[in-house]
Parts: sequence; C-alpha cells; structure tokens
Amino acid sequence: MASIKKDGDSWLFVLDLPRDPVTNKRRQAKRRGFKTKKDAQAAAAALLHELTKGTHIEETDMSFEAFSKVWISDYAHLGGVKESTVRARNNEVLILLRYFNQIPIKNITKKMYQTAITDMKKSGLADNTISGVHGAGRMIFKRAMEQDLIKADPTQFTRLPRTVTTVDDLENRVDIPKYLEKEELALFLKTALEKGFDGDYETFLTLAYTGMRIGEFVVLRESDINFEESTISITKTYYNPTNNMVNYKLQTPKTKKSTRVIEVDQMVTNAIKSYVSKTKELKMAYRTTYYDKGYIMPSKDKHMGYPKTIKHYATRMNRLLKLAGLNEALTPHSLRHTHTSLLAEAGVPLQEIMDRLGHKDDDTTKQVYLHVTKTRKKEASQKFGELMRNL
Repeated sequence: MASIKKDGDSWLFVLDLPRDPVTNKRRQAKRRGFKTKKDAQAAAAALLHELTKGTHIEETDMSFEAFSKVWISDYAHLGGVKESTVRARNNEVLILLRYFNQIPIKNITKKMYQTAITDMKKSGLADNTISGVHGAGRMIFKRAMEQDLIKADPTQFTRLPRTVTTVDDLENRVDIPKYLEKEELALFLKTALEKGFDGDYETFLTLAYTGMRIGEFVVLRESDINFEESTISITKTYYNPTNNMVNYKLQTPKTKKSTRVIEVDQMVTNAIKSYVSKTKELKMAYRTTYYDKGYIMPSKDKHMGYPKTIKHYATRMNRLLKLAGLNEALTPHSLRHTHTSLLAEAGVPLQEIMDRLGHKDDDTTKQVYLHVTKTRKKEASQKFGELMRNL
C-alpha cells in the first residue's frame, strides 16, 4: 500500500518494495513532484502494477559519462570490432559527453537527445560525423535498456539533420580535392625514378596506377600479386596510430567493397617484380634477423622486413614534390584522386571507377569525376563550334 503525502506545494508517495535479496533489508520507492494527490496516487498505482507483474525496472543513477566508459570497454572487448573502429567510437562518445556528461542516464529524454543532435549540425559537424555519433548513442542506450538500467530509449525516433547534395552542388564546388594533372604525374614519376630513394619509384607508380589506399599498399605481399595475370588483390590494410614500426596491426579493408582485385598495367607488376627480386637478396643475407612476412616494400633499416609507416611515405613524397616543383600539399592519398581524374579523362564510367577504388558510394570521387568530365564537355563543345565555323 502506498503512502501519499503533501510535500510543500506538491505531492509525493512512498511505496514498499520487495526486500533486498542479498541483505534482506527493507527497501522503499519514493517519488515526489506531483501536482495533485490524484497524480501521486496514479503514479503509485502504476508502480505497484509493475511490481506485481514483475516488469518494474529500478533505473540507475549512473551518469552518462560513467555508463559510456563501461559501454566502450565492453564494445572493445566483446564486440569483435577493429581497433580503428573502437578508436572512432570513442571519439564519437566524446562528442556526446559535451551534452550529457554528468546527467544521470535515466534522465536523458528524447527531446534532450534530439536537441543535442540538432545542435551538432548547427555547430558545423559533418553529416557523416553526426551519423556516427548517433550510431554510438543508439548502441549505448540500447545496452542500458538490455541491462534494465533505463526504461525508455531516448534515441528512438530521432531524426538526423541532412544536407541534400545535388549534382549542381558537386559540379560547382570549388574545394575539389587536390591531385596531379597528367603532365604533372609524368614529371613526378620521372623525378621519383631519377632522384628518388630506394623504393620510391615503385611505390608511387603503383599508387598512381591503381588508386589503392596507402594503407592497402603498405601491407601488400608478394602473394597478393598475380604477375602472370597482372592483378593485385586487396585483402587487408595497415593500422598503426602510434607510428611505431614494430607495433603495426593488420585489419580487414575499410569496407566490404574495399576487398577487391585490381587489374593493373604490366609496367607496374614488372616494376614490383624487379624490386621484390632485389629484396630477396637482402632477405638471404640477413635471414636470421629479417622479419619475413612477404611484404613487397619492407624496411631495410633497423627493423628489417617490417612494413614502413604511412608517415614515411608522406615524407618521401613531399621530398619528390619539392624537387619537381609541384604542389607540396599533396599526399599519397592525392594519388588516389589523381587516378580517379585520369580514369575520368579516359572516359571510364563513374561506377567502374568506384569499383576499382573499392567504393560503394563516395562524394569525393564524384566531385573529381564531375569536375574532369565537365571540363571535357566544354572542350567538346568548343571543338564542335570551331568545326562549324570553319565550314
């Protein structure tokens, strides 16, 4: 039986709960803040009904911050996910903490959560970032529900703000990703061949001619290359956030679409084959200390045989760009955009380009493609006009 009492200007109720199963101590539920006695009686009756049916959930007073720490630990150790994914989820949780930090997780409402998501958009976060943050939020509150720590999921029915991208937006954007034009690429590769350090030419030739991600290239093995068919299989990627050469890890490719087989020019596989042959001589000379995992572009210094860090390739590329007098802001990833632009210039359809790059859908690739094809269309129009004027 509930006890209903006046509490200043409002009403409260006190209801006896089942004794603690461990300590056998008496427990009570106290709820206050009801405007009328009738409201307090109704709430007490609802709680009593839950207790009778066995559906009552004693919500936790744990803060969002405290529970998010528990969740991220479980996610990392029980979820079977990649370290890079855990790292990304942790960053998403940090964004949620800006809004909910010390608020008890049970007190976070649908309205509060929607307001937070909307504010993220107003503060300038990208759509993809907000989507990722919401994904983390949904998993956190779902876990709290599963553990009977909250009664309702505040992420339910949340609407994500979206920026609608049109073809005109893509075509007219001025922030087209930087890449090398055809003549610039030829100069860059010539510089790499004539003035590059060991492996520079083979590395940047492969990146420019395949469009693969630098993380995919770093851990390419000889067994990934079919020299007869001139194909390269992409089945893994490099993960090393600390840039400690020996502490790298192999992960599955970025997406399911990223696992692919790329057909390449014979010139590329010949260059790799020649370099691998030279590496085998080194491997034999240092067979007792060489870290032999079959990587095509291994370190030949202190940690012999280990894959080089991504930072290493960025430094090497910057040196060559300086020597060639080209844009020093370019990175190994820029060669991926370069590959896209040259395929577009050659008339390869967009979908084939995305398949080759391992993309299901990508705005950046579309931007480069539309930028190049737009220029080509203008040239075609000009040529047609000149032809007609000469009649």
